[in-house]
Amino acid sequence: MALITEKSLRAMLGKGHGLPNPFPLAEGDRVTPAAADFLKDRRIGLRRTPGVPVSRTSLIPVGVSNRHVHLSPEHVEALFGTGYELKPLRELSQKGQFAAQETVTLIGPKGAIPSVRILGPARGSSQAEISQTDGYRLGVSPAVRLSGDIRGTPGIVLAGPAGTISLEEGLIVARNHVHLSPEEAQELSVQPGDRLLLQTLGDRPIIFADAVARISPRFSLDFHIDTDEANAAALRTGDRVRLVGINMRIADLFKGGLR
Repeated sequence: MALITEKSLRAMLGKGHGLPNPFPLAEGDRVTPAAADFLKDRRIGLRRTPGVPVSRTSLIPVGVSNRHVHLSPEHVEALFGTGYELKPLRELSQKGQFAAQETVTLIGPKGAIPSVRILGPARGSSQAEISQTDGYRLGVSPAVRLSGDIRGTPGIVLAGPAGTISLEEGLIVARNHVHLSPEEAQELSVQPGDRLLLQTLGDRPIIFADAVARISPRFSLDFHIDTDEANAAALRTGDRVRLVGINMRIADLFKGGLR
Protein backbone atom coordinates (compact mmCIF):
# COMPACT_ATOMS: atom_id res chain seq x y z
CA MET A 1 0.00 0.00 0.00
CA ALA A 2 1.39 3.37 -0.99
CA LEU A 3 0.37 7.00 -1.30
CA ILE A 4 1.24 8.37 -4.73
CA THR A 5 1.95 12.09 -4.50
CA GLU A 6 3.05 14.68 -7.03
CA LYS A 7 6.33 14.90 -5.12
CA SER A 8 6.99 11.16 -5.49
CA LEU A 9 6.21 11.31 -9.23
CA ARG A 10 8.56 14.25 -9.72
CA ALA A 11 11.24 12.34 -7.81
CA MET A 12 10.92 9.46 -10.27
CA LEU A 13 11.34 11.87 -13.17
CA GLY A 14 14.25 13.55 -11.40
CA LYS A 15 16.22 10.32 -11.54
CA GLY A 16 16.22 10.58 -15.31
CA HIS A 17 13.59 7.87 -15.85
CA GLY A 18 10.19 8.24 -17.48
CA LEU A 19 6.88 7.36 -15.91
CA PRO A 20 5.17 4.17 -17.10
CA ASN A 21 2.01 4.67 -19.12
CA PRO A 22 -0.36 3.53 -17.81
CA PHE A 23 0.95 4.03 -14.29
CA PRO A 24 0.50 0.80 -12.27
CA LEU A 25 -1.40 0.91 -8.99
CA ALA A 26 -1.32 -1.90 -6.48
CA GLU A 27 -4.30 -2.90 -4.36
CA GLY A 28 -4.67 -0.29 -1.64
CA ASP A 29 -2.58 2.38 -3.38
CA ARG A 30 -4.01 5.90 -3.21
CA VAL A 31 -3.35 8.82 -5.55
CA THR A 32 -3.56 12.40 -4.34
CA PRO A 33 -5.57 14.85 -6.47
CA ALA A 34 -2.36 16.75 -7.31
CA ALA A 35 -0.69 13.53 -8.45
CA ALA A 36 -3.72 12.60 -10.55
CA ASP A 37 -3.62 16.01 -12.25
CA PHE A 38 0.15 15.66 -12.74
CA LEU A 39 -0.37 12.37 -14.60
CA LYS A 40 -3.37 13.64 -16.53
CA ASP A 41 -1.44 16.68 -17.78
CA ARG A 42 1.11 14.26 -19.24
CA ARG A 43 -1.59 12.02 -20.70
CA ILE A 44 -0.59 9.15 -18.45
CA GLY A 45 -3.40 6.83 -17.43
CA LEU A 46 -3.80 4.69 -14.34
CA ARG A 47 -4.11 0.93 -14.24
CA ARG A 48 -5.06 -0.82 -11.03
CA THR A 49 -4.30 -4.53 -10.74
CA PRO A 50 -6.45 -6.05 -7.98
CA GLY A 51 -4.58 -8.35 -5.65
CA VAL A 52 -1.11 -7.58 -7.00
CA PRO A 53 0.85 -5.39 -4.55
CA VAL A 54 3.37 -3.81 -6.92
CA SER A 55 6.49 -2.52 -5.25
CA ARG A 56 7.81 0.76 -6.64
CA THR A 57 11.30 -0.78 -6.50
CA SER A 58 10.15 -3.51 -8.91
CA LEU A 59 9.77 -0.96 -11.72
CA ILE A 60 12.92 -1.02 -13.83
CA PRO A 61 13.77 1.69 -16.38
CA VAL A 62 14.37 0.66 -19.99
CA GLY A 63 17.40 1.59 -22.05
CA VAL A 64 17.09 0.89 -25.79
CA SER A 65 20.47 0.26 -27.42
CA ASN A 66 20.88 0.99 -31.11
CA ARG A 67 23.67 -0.72 -33.07
CA HIS A 68 27.09 0.30 -31.79
CA VAL A 69 30.76 -0.65 -31.61
CA HIS A 70 33.30 -1.05 -28.81
CA LEU A 71 36.94 -0.69 -29.84
CA SER A 72 40.30 -1.63 -28.36
CA PRO A 73 42.89 1.19 -28.22
CA GLU A 74 44.80 -0.45 -31.09
CA HIS A 75 41.72 -0.49 -33.30
CA VAL A 76 40.89 3.13 -32.45
CA GLU A 77 44.29 4.07 -33.87
CA ALA A 78 43.90 1.78 -36.88
CA LEU A 79 40.58 3.40 -37.81
CA PHE A 80 41.27 7.03 -36.85
CA GLY A 81 45.03 7.50 -36.81
CA THR A 82 48.06 7.07 -34.56
CA GLY A 83 47.56 8.46 -31.06
CA TYR A 84 43.86 9.12 -31.63
CA GLU A 85 41.52 9.14 -28.62
CA LEU A 86 37.74 8.93 -28.68
CA LYS A 87 35.89 12.18 -28.01
CA PRO A 88 32.77 12.00 -25.78
CA LEU A 89 29.50 13.14 -27.32
CA ARG A 90 27.14 12.37 -24.43
CA GLU A 91 27.14 10.33 -21.23
CA LEU A 92 25.30 7.02 -21.05
CA SER A 93 23.19 5.62 -18.22
CA GLN A 94 26.08 3.59 -16.83
CA LYS A 95 28.75 5.54 -14.96
CA GLY A 96 31.90 6.24 -16.97
CA GLN A 97 30.41 5.13 -20.28
CA PHE A 98 29.81 7.53 -23.17
CA ALA A 99 28.67 7.72 -26.77
CA ALA A 100 31.62 8.97 -28.80
CA GLN A 101 31.53 11.58 -31.53
CA GLU A 102 33.18 9.07 -33.85
CA THR A 103 31.36 6.55 -36.03
CA VAL A 104 32.41 3.69 -38.32
CA THR A 105 30.89 1.76 -41.21
CA LEU A 106 30.03 -1.92 -40.80
CA ILE A 107 30.65 -3.93 -43.95
CA GLY A 108 29.18 -7.39 -44.45
CA PRO A 109 28.91 -9.86 -47.35
CA LYS A 110 25.65 -8.36 -48.64
CA GLY A 111 25.67 -4.75 -47.53
CA ALA A 112 27.02 -1.99 -45.32
CA ILE A 113 25.69 0.19 -42.49
CA PRO A 114 27.32 3.62 -42.19
CA SER A 115 27.51 5.98 -39.20
CA VAL A 116 27.53 3.31 -36.50
CA ARG A 117 28.25 4.97 -33.16
CA ILE A 118 31.29 4.01 -31.09
CA LEU A 119 30.83 3.71 -27.33
CA GLY A 120 33.71 4.58 -25.06
CA PRO A 121 36.00 4.39 -23.37
CA ALA A 122 38.19 1.97 -25.34
CA ARG A 123 38.19 -1.56 -23.94
CA GLY A 124 40.31 -4.69 -24.11
CA SER A 125 38.81 -6.20 -27.26
CA SER A 126 36.64 -4.90 -30.08
CA GLN A 127 33.08 -5.98 -30.80
CA ALA A 128 30.06 -4.80 -32.76
CA GLU A 129 26.54 -5.11 -31.35
CA ILE A 130 23.71 -5.13 -33.89
CA SER A 131 20.10 -6.30 -34.16
CA GLN A 132 18.87 -9.33 -36.07
CA THR A 133 17.37 -6.93 -38.62
CA ASP A 134 20.82 -5.38 -39.11
CA GLY A 135 22.17 -8.88 -39.68
CA TYR A 136 19.81 -9.40 -42.63
CA ARG A 137 21.00 -6.11 -44.11
CA LEU A 138 24.66 -7.06 -43.73
CA GLY A 139 24.19 -10.68 -44.79
CA VAL A 140 25.46 -12.15 -41.51
CA SER A 141 24.02 -14.33 -38.74
CA PRO A 142 25.25 -12.88 -35.43
CA ALA A 143 25.15 -14.89 -32.23
CA VAL A 144 23.03 -13.78 -29.28
CA ARG A 145 25.56 -13.17 -26.50
CA LEU A 146 26.17 -11.01 -23.47
CA SER A 147 28.51 -8.13 -24.20
CA GLY A 148 32.10 -9.28 -23.90
CA ASP A 149 31.32 -12.93 -24.66
CA ILE A 150 32.61 -12.99 -28.23
CA ARG A 151 34.59 -16.23 -28.49
CA GLY A 152 33.51 -18.17 -31.58
CA THR A 153 31.24 -15.41 -32.90
CA PRO A 154 31.23 -14.20 -36.54
CA GLY A 155 33.53 -11.43 -37.70
CA ILE A 156 32.83 -8.14 -39.44
CA VAL A 157 34.74 -5.44 -41.34
CA LEU A 158 34.94 -1.94 -39.83
CA ALA A 159 35.87 1.11 -41.91
CA GLY A 160 36.99 4.44 -40.50
CA PRO A 161 38.52 7.62 -41.93
CA ALA A 162 42.10 6.37 -41.48
CA GLY A 163 41.75 2.70 -42.35
CA THR A 164 39.84 -0.56 -42.33
CA ILE A 165 40.05 -3.54 -39.96
CA SER A 166 38.61 -7.02 -40.22
CA LEU A 167 37.47 -8.56 -36.95
CA GLU A 168 37.80 -12.35 -36.97
CA GLU A 169 35.17 -12.52 -34.22
CA GLY A 170 33.13 -10.03 -32.23
CA LEU A 171 29.80 -9.56 -34.04
CA ILE A 172 26.87 -10.20 -31.68
CA VAL A 173 23.25 -9.47 -30.98
CA ALA A 174 23.37 -8.35 -27.36
CA ARG A 175 21.37 -10.56 -25.04
CA ASN A 176 18.96 -8.46 -23.02
CA HIS A 177 20.08 -7.89 -19.47
CA VAL A 178 19.54 -5.77 -16.38
CA HIS A 179 22.28 -3.67 -14.80
CA LEU A 180 22.02 -3.32 -11.03
CA SER A 181 24.14 -1.88 -8.25
CA PRO A 182 24.68 -4.22 -5.26
CA GLU A 183 22.19 -2.12 -3.27
CA GLU A 184 19.54 -2.35 -5.97
CA ALA A 185 20.12 -6.08 -6.33
CA GLN A 186 19.69 -6.58 -2.58
CA GLU A 187 16.47 -4.56 -2.59
CA LEU A 188 15.07 -6.74 -5.37
CA SER A 189 16.47 -10.05 -3.98
CA VAL A 190 18.50 -10.57 -7.15
CA GLN A 191 21.81 -12.44 -7.41
CA PRO A 192 24.44 -12.16 -10.19
CA GLY A 193 23.43 -14.25 -13.19
CA ASP A 194 19.78 -14.59 -12.15
CA ARG A 195 17.31 -14.81 -15.03
CA LEU A 196 14.65 -12.13 -14.52
CA LEU A 197 11.07 -12.14 -15.81
CA LEU A 198 10.05 -8.61 -16.78
CA GLN A 199 6.56 -7.49 -17.80
CA THR A 200 5.90 -4.46 -20.00
CA LEU A 201 3.27 -1.97 -18.85
CA GLY A 202 2.15 -0.40 -22.12
CA ASP A 203 -0.23 -1.26 -24.94
CA ARG A 204 1.71 -4.41 -25.87
CA PRO A 205 1.88 -6.55 -22.72
CA ILE A 206 4.94 -8.74 -23.20
CA ILE A 207 7.04 -10.71 -20.72
CA PHE A 208 10.78 -10.90 -21.25
CA ALA A 209 11.44 -14.26 -19.65
CA ASP A 210 15.24 -14.51 -19.48
CA ALA A 211 16.91 -11.16 -18.84
CA VAL A 212 20.31 -11.73 -17.22
CA ALA A 213 21.13 -9.83 -14.02
CA ARG A 214 24.52 -8.10 -14.13
CA ILE A 215 25.60 -6.58 -10.82
CA SER A 216 28.47 -4.18 -10.15
CA PRO A 217 29.16 -1.10 -8.00
CA ARG A 218 29.68 0.72 -11.33
CA PHE A 219 26.13 -0.08 -12.51
CA SER A 220 22.81 1.65 -12.02
CA LEU A 221 19.38 0.09 -12.56
CA ASP A 222 18.62 -0.29 -16.28
CA PHE A 223 17.05 -2.93 -18.56
CA HIS A 224 19.00 -3.04 -21.84
CA ILE A 225 17.26 -4.23 -25.00
CA ASP A 226 17.96 -3.71 -28.71
CA THR A 227 15.80 -1.91 -31.24
CA ASP A 228 14.09 -5.08 -32.51
CA GLU A 229 12.96 -5.97 -28.98
CA ALA A 230 11.91 -2.40 -28.25
CA ASN A 231 9.80 -2.16 -31.41
CA ALA A 232 8.11 -5.49 -30.73
CA ALA A 233 7.17 -4.40 -27.20
CA ALA A 234 6.43 -0.73 -28.07
CA LEU A 235 9.10 0.39 -25.58
CA ARG A 236 11.24 3.51 -25.57
CA THR A 237 14.18 4.58 -23.44
CA GLY A 238 12.81 5.85 -20.14
CA ASP A 239 9.78 3.52 -20.10
CA ARG A 240 9.58 1.00 -17.30
CA VAL A 241 9.02 -2.72 -16.98
CA ARG A 242 7.96 -4.60 -13.88
CA LEU A 243 9.92 -7.42 -12.26
CA VAL A 244 7.47 -10.31 -11.88
CA GLY A 245 9.71 -13.31 -11.27
CA ILE A 246 13.21 -14.74 -11.00
CA ASN A 247 14.74 -17.84 -12.60
CA MET A 248 11.51 -18.83 -14.41
CA ARG A 249 9.53 -18.69 -11.18
CA ILE A 250 6.65 -16.23 -11.24
CA ALA A 251 6.39 -14.42 -7.94
CA ASP A 252 3.35 -15.39 -5.90
CA LEU A 253 1.87 -11.94 -6.40
CA PHE A 254 4.86 -10.70 -4.42
CA LYS A 255 3.47 -12.19 -1.21
CA GLY A 256 6.44 -13.03 0.97
CA GLY A 257 8.89 -11.55 -1.50
CA LEU A 258 10.33 -12.77 -4.76
CA ARG A 259 12.11 -15.83 -3.40
